[in-house]
Amino acid sequence: MPNRSTDELFQLVRSLDKGEKRMFKLYLKRSAGNDDLKVIRLFDALDAMNEYDEEQLLKKNKSIKKQQLSNMKAHLYRQLLSSLRQARNDGNIDILLNEQMAYARILYNKGLYMQSLKTLDKIKQLAKVNNQYTFQMQALIFEKKIEALHITRSLENRAEQLSYESEEVNVHLTLISKLSNLSLQLYSWYIKMGHARDEKDVAAVKMFFDANLPAYNLHEMQFYEKMYLYQSYCWYGFILQDLLMYYRYTQKWVDLFEQEPAMKTVEPGQYIKGMHNLLSAHFDLNNYDKFEEALRQFEEFACSENADMNPNARIQTFVYINIARINKHFLDGTFTKGLELVPMIEEKLEEYKLQLDRHRVLVFYYKFACLYFGSGNNEKAIYYLNKIINWKVDLRTDLQCYARLLHLIAHFELGNYDILEYLIKSVYRFMAKMKNLSVVEEEIFKFIRKSFSLAPNKIIHAFRSLKDKLERYKGNPLETRSFMYLDITGWLESKIQNIPVERVRRNRFLNGRKGKG
Repeated sequence: MPNRSTDELFQLVRSLDKGEKRMFKLYLKRSAGNDDLKVIRLFDALDAMNEYDEEQLLKKNKSIKKQQLSNMKAHLYRQLLSSLRQARNDGNIDILLNEQMAYARILYNKGLYMQSLKTLDKIKQLAKVNNQYTFQMQALIFEKKIEALHITRSLENRAEQLSYESEEVNVHLTLISKLSNLSLQLYSWYIKMGHARDEKDVAAVKMFFDANLPAYNLHEMQFYEKMYLYQSYCWYGFILQDLLMYYRYTQKWVDLFEQEPAMKTVEPGQYIKGMHNLLSAHFDLNNYDKFEEALRQFEEFACSENADMNPNARIQTFVYINIARINKHFLDGTFTKGLELVPMIEEKLEEYKLQLDRHRVLVFYYKFACLYFGSGNNEKAIYYLNKIINWKVDLRTDLQCYARLLHLIAHFELGNYDILEYLIKSVYRFMAKMKNLSVVEEEIFKFIRKSFSLAPNKIIHAFRSLKDKLERYKGNPLETRSFMYLDITGWLESKIQNIPVERVRRNRFLNGRKGKG
């Protein structure tokens, strides 16, 4: 049985809303040939399925023959895209410019060269206003073709002007290409490896960044060059766990959209991602007031047309705004209250399962586990951690490692000593294999191993001793990730004081607020 994620037609059908489904049927019934009626039956059959199962599809729809299915699916896929194309959103600048380019081509093919040139000039102006350099270049190339093949007498010194415009646009495109490559490669490093784990990683990332950062003049750069530059520094700082650099460049990333608000319509996904990283930076730096301010800003955006312009924007907004809402409960120590978010988020994860990448799902599972662990429900924490542990290890090895470490601690909390010895060896081997063993983790493993032989009257002293040791590493950049993924000192403090982790975090938050009052 094919996996649902590999059947592209099923994914497309399931992504349609009610209005799009209705419009598709109206679109198809205009021609209403026999083949199209069969295609509608195929569409209805796919729409009724929760999981793609070709065998069941053919069994329930006898009029669809197996040998016809491949061609019917290809035809239905094309018809769906055509229907969606006709129902396009006018706010999508890419679609609008592509449409104008098609008009320019049609006019040219009809021999109406001046009308084609006039359309191309409009395309260039619209593209320039919206920072769409690739469309500017396409229009310029077409203009040059027309001028080279036909005597238009459109403007004096036309050749010189077109050459100058092409060179100017090409400079921007070249810089955009280099900076977007750098940003993407750094982000890919993080998705695969997480944060720099040792000095070797630090040296490798620094060398790569220095070798691939192109020369630039900030005052001459336009929107996209700046955005990709800020993103590159953002990922660079985050990988190195230089949280101040990470914060500074995420703020610049978001500020860029505030300086050119029209770009929120052109690039809503980039703005949403920028807000997510700004919130993450405030969270990692414990900037509670700025975190709340940024969250309010994001929630205002979530109610805007830009956040609701298409399913992609809605899904991305849902993901990042709910990660931020969970993080707010971590900051102010209200884990139990935060658990109220879990059912709604799980419902949406199911609704969006065809569109969401696994990385986002894993992050939510880890957040859920931390909420349950902090609220004292270790069994439920283990339930979500098992979902991560049982997933194929092919991305976010750091998340896989800390899920296993938290899983070990949750079993320690439950007193499951019969499996702890096995878990200690298993988790240690896994983290060593993934090169994710820092000094902090080594100390945690040493403590848990020794705890089996400690007398009850010595255990509190051991917790206190471990906490003192670990706090000495808090300023070390290579140890930062351990404290970002696990509030290990909060857990140790809860054992020392014999109070829940949630109470420790809440007291820490309230004491911090007193100093600001």
